[in-house]
Amino acid sequence: MADAAAALAQRLAGIAGVVMQLPPPLTEVLAQMVADCDQKLLAQAAARLSAKYRLPPAVAARFINSEIERLAYAATRMPATYAAARQVLGELCRLLPDVAPQSLLDLGAGTGAALWAAGAVFPTLRQATLLERDAALSQLGRQLAAAAEQAVIRRADWRSVNLEQVVDLPRSDLIVCSYSLGELPVAAARRVVQLAWQAAQQILVVIEPGTMRGFATIKVLRDELIEAEAHVVAPCPHAQICPLPEADWCHFAARVERSALQRQLKAGTLGYEDEKFAYIAVAKQPACAVPARVLRHPLRQPGYTRLQLCAVEGLQQLTVTKRDKAAWKRARKTKWGDVWEQSCDERTEE
Repeated sequence: MADAAAALAQRLAGIAGVVMQLPPPLTEVLAQMVADCDQKLLAQAAARLSAKYRLPPAVAARFINSEIERLAYAATRMPATYAAARQVLGELCRLLPDVAPQSLLDLGAGTGAALWAAGAVFPTLRQATLLERDAALSQLGRQLAAAAEQAVIRRADWRSVNLEQVVDLPRSDLIVCSYSLGELPVAAARRVVQLAWQAAQQILVVIEPGTMRGFATIKVLRDELIEAEAHVVAPCPHAQICPLPEADWCHFAARVERSALQRQLKAGTLGYEDEKFAYIAVAKQPACAVPARVLRHPLRQPGYTRLQLCAVEGLQQLTVTKRDKAAWKRARKTKWGDVWEQSCDERTEE
């Protein structure tokens, strides 16, 4: 039992509350690839991609149009998408410690960030299939994967597939749709998630940008999955109608280290960035629902901490004072996105 607990702790190390880093082999191979590029052209390509990301999906479709833009995408976006996927998969690992997926299917894989994240969190993975419509982006992903220590990453099966045209998906224990379904028309995204749920043997995860538009996609797909009798694992503490008002959205953040190259390409000075994301994770088997989740940064004052929670009963504001010593100690350590275990003497406000 002690060995299992230690192994789980190692798998989750670095996932929550600290600055995440790409696996060293991935960092090294990316650095090698960009070393011979014209840095000015690379920075211009990164700026173009950043501008396109702010456009509606229909306008920004096929936004990576050249080899240098693909490399800029890998250098600037892969660390952030890796951090988001690793944080989500780490939360699943924590909530479902007995789940040990052996196969992964990544829909809209890009350069393989979710594959690297899954390899870091689930040592049980033995086989991975990645679907990506951009063949050149897949080729870059293969080159990056060749540097991995894990065989499952090096030997992954990359397939050139347009998700809008897919009619069947291979069965896999874990299926991840990371930053991919929001690029599709809503009807197409709903059809893909239906196929993904049919193919998922254990878990299905959908991750989108932590924007109102990204959360709107998650909200639609969440309803679709609940209707299909999926069991919600995270982040929601229930499978009821989302209680958030229309002008609000549920999202979280993963802090990721910025390399010197990223600081240069993004004209940033900080050694880290916060990748904001929205997600839904569901399972085939019932899971123990979390009692409540913290939706915003806690408001900390000398005599109290105020938490905004999503709970089974709906949205709540919880005020924890020093009078409740046990809850006070927990509240002072609680962060945005954490699960909150409520006790009977805590005071909540609707």
